[in-house]
Amino acid sequence: MRLDERSAHLAEAMAERGLWPERSPWIRRAVGALPRHRFAPDRLWSWDGSAGVYVPVDRAADPGRWAAEVYAGPDAPAVIQITGGRASSSLSCPAVVVDMLDSLLLEPGRRVLELGTGTGWNTALLAHRAGPDRVTSVEVDPQLAAAARERLAAAGTRVEVRVGDGTAGWPQGAPYDRVIATYAVEEVPWAWVEQTRPGGRIVTPWGRLGHVALTIAPDGRSASGWVQGLAQFMPARGTDPGAPFHHVRDRQPPDIEGPFPRALGPLTGPERGHLLFALRVLLPDIHVTAGAGQAGTVVWLHDGHTSWATLTPRTGTDAGPDADVVARQGGPRRLADEVLRAWTVWEERGAPVLYDFGLTRTPNEQWVWSGDPDGPRWQPMAPAAVR
Repeated sequence: MRLDERSAHLAEAMAERGLWPERSPWIRRAVGALPRHRFAPDRLWSWDGSAGVYVPVDRAADPGRWAAEVYAGPDAPAVIQITGGRASSSLSCPAVVVDMLDSLLLEPGRRVLELGTGTGWNTALLAHRAGPDRVTSVEVDPQLAAAARERLAAAGTRVEVRVGDGTAGWPQGAPYDRVIATYAVEEVPWAWVEQTRPGGRIVTPWGRLGHVALTIAPDGRSASGWVQGLAQFMPARGTDPGAPFHHVRDRQPPDIEGPFPRALGPLTGPERGHLLFALRVLLPDIHVTAGAGQAGTVVWLHDGHTSWATLTPRTGTDAGPDADVVARQGGPRRLADEVLRAWTVWEERGAPVLYDFGLTRTPNEQWVWSGDPDGPRWQPMAPAAVR
C-alpha cells in the first residue's frame, strides 16, 4: 500500500470513529494537505515486548514496516527518539493531535506559540490554519529542531522554529493569541499565561493523563478551563518518570495480601478514564495500569521507586459487583490502600466524570476543581501510613 493510500485509509478510520471534529473541519483538510509521513524521520523505534526494549525501524531497510509504524492507527504514536532506553519524542497519535487542535479554537491570522516542535507535523498543521509567519515553535533539542526546520521548509510552511526551554515560552514574540504544548506539565508555567493575551487560550497536556484548555482572564492574572480529553503524554524533558513496575516489584518482594473491596470495572472498563483521572489528581505519584492476567484483567500500581501493588480478580471476572479481588502489596507504602481511600473520596464527591474537572492557574498557585471553578479544590492526598 502506498503512503498516500495509508494516509487516506487512516482518515477514513478516524471518520468511522467520529474523530474528526465538526466544529473544526479545517483540521481534516490540513491533515490531508500535510500527511504525517512527510514529517516522520527515516528511523523510527518500535517496542519489542518480548525483549523489553525499543528496536529501530529504518525506512531504507524495511519501508513497509516503517510505513506501518507511521500509520499504525488513530491511537498509535510513532516513536522518533529514545533517550536512556525510554521514548523521549514521538510523532503523536493522530486522534490526540486532532483533539488538541480542536480544543485550541484556532482562527486564521492568530499568533500561535507551540512548545515542543518534535517532528514539525503539529507545527505545520497550526500554520496551515493560522497562516504564514504566524506560528513560533520552541524545541529544547537542537537536532530535532534542525530536522523539523528542514521538513517544514520542504513543505513550504513559513514558521519560526527556535531552540530553547519551553517552560520559559518565547517572550520575544509575545503576546500570543494561542499557546499549545505537545508535552505534559505538572504545573502550567506562569510564563505561558503572561505571554498570552487576555481572552487567549492555552491548550496543554496536564499530568501526563489528559489535556486542558485554559482561557486567560480579562486582567491577565489567571487562567482557567476544563479538561478536554484523556490520553497519555510524554513529560517535559528532565522529568524523572521513575522505574517501571517490574523493577520496583523486583526490589521489594510482596509482604502483604488481602481482599480489595471493589470490583475492578471502574478501573478497567470503557469508562475507566473518569476514575483514573480522579486518582491522578488525588495520588499524583502513583502509576495505574491494567492488562490481561490469568484470572482476568490485572491492575498494577507503583510509585516508581519503592512500593507496588497488584489488584487481581480471584473469580476470573473484573466487572461484576461480586467480583472477588485480591490485593498483593510490597514496599513501605500500601498503594492498594491509598487507591481505595482515593476511590472512596471520588465516590463521596459524586463520582465526577473526566469532563467535570477543570484547572485554574494564578501567579502563585494551581489547583484542580470539578463542576464549579469556585467550588472545593481537589488536593493530593497524603500517603497512607507506611510500615
